[in-house]
Amino acid sequence: MKLKAIHIIFATIICMFYACDTTHSQDYFSEKAKVALRDVGHNLLLLNNDSHSLILPISQIDQNKFEITFENTLEITPDSLVNTISTILKNAKLPKRYVVEVLDCKTKEVSYSFKISGIQEESIVPCSGRTLPNNCYKISVLFLENESFFYTNSPYILLTLVLIVLSLVIGFIYKHRILKNSKKIESPFLKIGAYKFFKEQNKIITDTVEINLSKKECELIAILSTNQNRVVKREILVKEIWEDHGVFVDRSLDTFISKLRKKFKDDPTINIVNIHGVGYKLEVN
Repeated sequence: MKLKAIHIIFATIICMFYACDTTHSQDYFSEKAKVALRDVGHNLLLLNNDSHSLILPISQIDQNKFEITFENTLEITPDSLVNTISTILKNAKLPKRYVVEVLDCKTKEVSYSFKISGIQEESIVPCSGRTLPNNCYKISVLFLENESFFYTNSPYILLTLVLIVLSLVIGFIYKHRILKNSKKIESPFLKIGAYKFFKEQNKIITDTVEINLSKKECELIAILSTNQNRVVKREILVKEIWEDHGVFVDRSLDTFISKLRKKFKDDPTINIVNIHGVGYKLEVN
């Protein structure tokens, strides 16, 4: 649950950055496009030796389409138009894919057009040497993609990547700790001298040996080991291990005690002592 909550928090933060910045990004793109296209108009007028007439306000037709209009008429040389627009849009870091149309102000017909696809082989630039006569023109620029988000929001993209990586790292650490803790929970053991007693797995192990236990041996060790260095009365052992689970055969307890002594024989610090007439004690020095 904690890991899921962490991912939700990071996802929420990322969405907040994107949601809060979408409108700002579009506004920034529009203003930057208008400034760049005004510069295009200015350069076209200079090519006509006109440094006095006005470039009318850049119109935004829709989200990605803009229009340049002029106060006076002008000639347009396609080569100059293509080079001017290409250079200015590239310097302004505006989208690399766009369509340009030169429209006759009166007839609204397209006098010249070209398409730039970002890849030279796919761009279409026809009749580049034929000059358009002096006339009233509008220049329409349609951006085929709005790339301004990637240019203007690189800090947010970097932050997003950092948050994603951080989320993955935290998830890995959290998962590793869960697995580590689950192993501890799934494999508890009780320390008896040099041995580790795994009750659920019916065995005792050391660094060099693993000894399997019968069910009765395991039950007997469980009681004695939880009472290390304390006497456990004989009747308690008999009742817990035999009488509550079946028929007790006389001397069965002594037989199993003898078996356990053999299993612990390699550790001199362990001794199962018979307290005569009372019971047994697991001594661990």
